[in-house]
Amino acid sequence: MKIFKRITIVIIALIAILAIILGVYIHQSKQALKSVDTSKNSVSQKVDQDKPISVLLLGADTGADGRIDRGNSDTMMLATLNPQTHKTVIYSIPRDAVAEMVGDKTKNVQKINAAYNIGKSKMAKNTVSDLLNVPVDYSVAVNMGALKKTVDFVGGVTVKSDLKVSFDGITIPKGTHHLDGKKALTYVRMRYEDPRGDYGRQIRQQQVLKAVAKKMAQPKYLVKLPQLIKELGPDISTDLTDKQLEELPVKYHSSGKKIKSYQLQGKSAWINGSSYQILPTNVLQNSSNKLRKNLGLNDQEVSNTETKLNELNKSFFEDQDDTDYNTHGLDKTYYTNNTY
Repeated sequence: MKIFKRITIVIIALIAILAIILGVYIHQSKQALKSVDTSKNSVSQKVDQDKPISVLLLGADTGADGRIDRGNSDTMMLATLNPQTHKTVIYSIPRDAVAEMVGDKTKNVQKINAAYNIGKSKMAKNTVSDLLNVPVDYSVAVNMGALKKTVDFVGGVTVKSDLKVSFDGITIPKGTHHLDGKKALTYVRMRYEDPRGDYGRQIRQQQVLKAVAKKMAQPKYLVKLPQLIKELGPDISTDLTDKQLEELPVKYHSSGKKIKSYQLQGKSAWINGSSYQILPTNVLQNSSNKLRKNLGLNDQEVSNTETKLNELNKSFFEDQDDTDYNTHGLDKTYYTNNTY
């Protein structure tokens, strides 16, 4: 139980809680493992060697509201776990951050959440790695629709909302409310009416998932977890192998002793009629330093398409009211009202 509680501290996004719970209890149910989309070949040997690792956690739109296409990654987090220093460092990445789609046929910059839609987890990993100059070892993607199943599994969660949340025909008034799975999904997905935008949504995601983690620690839910894992199996995709997934909680649970979580925050800009978040070079550098340090790596200068564009847009950062950011022709994507 102590190991489980340490691990659940790390859970500040849907994918995190599902990935960890899956790993902790997978040895109890081999049948559950068969339903999970794991990798046959290892993309990295670091788990096998007990080395510090980085995991890109992706929460995708697929599975929510009946969607069947892959969709963009609605949530993106990079977690670094160091079993030697017992530390975990996690960064939430704004879905609208401008980033080069690393691995695309032509060089272009888009909202970073498009990388998963264009090139699946591989492109998402490469894009985040290039953005932060941090090696990304593994990825875990979970359909956001799985949140509904998980919340219903624990009998719903109680949250205190500091604003009215309306999305997809459902309204959750300001105040304290008990949410079932469908309402919880609404609560964590809305962002347009939140004055904090995507950053506010990240806070609500953390709120719901911490409530889920607290209830999940109760014995009546623990004994039924293999059942949940089996049900959620089709919603989970990872490039960890079966063996690595089993070993993950055993080898890395101590990383949960010291947790540091951060949000990458940028400045709003309008590009091709759509709202973006521009991450300043100093923000990228500071984030890279923290993540690399937890991996046992030395600081290294972040130099990529984003930092070069930032250098060409000095006036954008000098003028607080300036919302025009010039991508010098690298961004050719126009988003509809339903996607930006």
